[in-house]
Amino acid sequence: MLPSNTIRSLFLQGPSGRLEALLNAGASDATHAAVVCHPHPLFGGTLHNKVVFHAMKALNGFGFPVLRFNFRGTGLSEGEHDYGKGEVEDVRTALDWLDAEFHLPLIFAGFSFGAAIGLRAACSDSRVRAVMGIGVPVAPVAADKEDPRVYTFEFLQGCVKPKLLVSGARDQFGPRGKLESLAASVPEPKKLVIIEGADHFFEGRLRELREAIEVWVTEGVSSQVIF
Repeated sequence: MLPSNTIRSLFLQGPSGRLEALLNAGASDATHAAVVCHPHPLFGGTLHNKVVFHAMKALNGFGFPVLRFNFRGTGLSEGEHDYGKGEVEDVRTALDWLDAEFHLPLIFAGFSFGAAIGLRAACSDSRVRAVMGIGVPVAPVAADKEDPRVYTFEFLQGCVKPKLLVSGARDQFGPRGKLESLAASVPEPKKLVIIEGADHFFEGRLRELREAIEVWVTEGVSSQVIF
């Protein structure tokens, strides 16, 4: 399958107003559709983030249409940042749109904040067949501040979908030990990939990130059991 080179700019009608989005079109015989969620919007995260872009390219390379969108209050998206609460509904809006547009099994991917928030929506959605957490923030973020951002992932213990966790060995928000403990606590099928030399943003290691995603999707699709 070869994806189309078409990129469509659109707005999704979300619960707090319109959400700015981009769709990279897929092949006419696409087997899945995917959404990729961006990192924390108050710290520069948008749908144009490099990690988000490379995750999109990896998934689009299989012919999947891939949707990226800006969370509420980011870019041209309406509404205000809701510290992760309303953003779960933004992810559900994106999943609803993909399902209505393509009627295909869905794949979820999120980076950092996008993973912590989006996995909550995706794991409980029967339309989503597989989920991916990139740079999952398992350690407190900005712990030197008065109110560090702390994300919890107990909900993953009930997630029986295929799960890929990809992080850098030097990710300050994802210490290897905590990531390994998280991976050990969740049910199969699951895969943890630690990319040596990579930091939270995979600086200089984006090719390895794409390869990790491509290998996981290839294994899942070819087995016809996982996805």
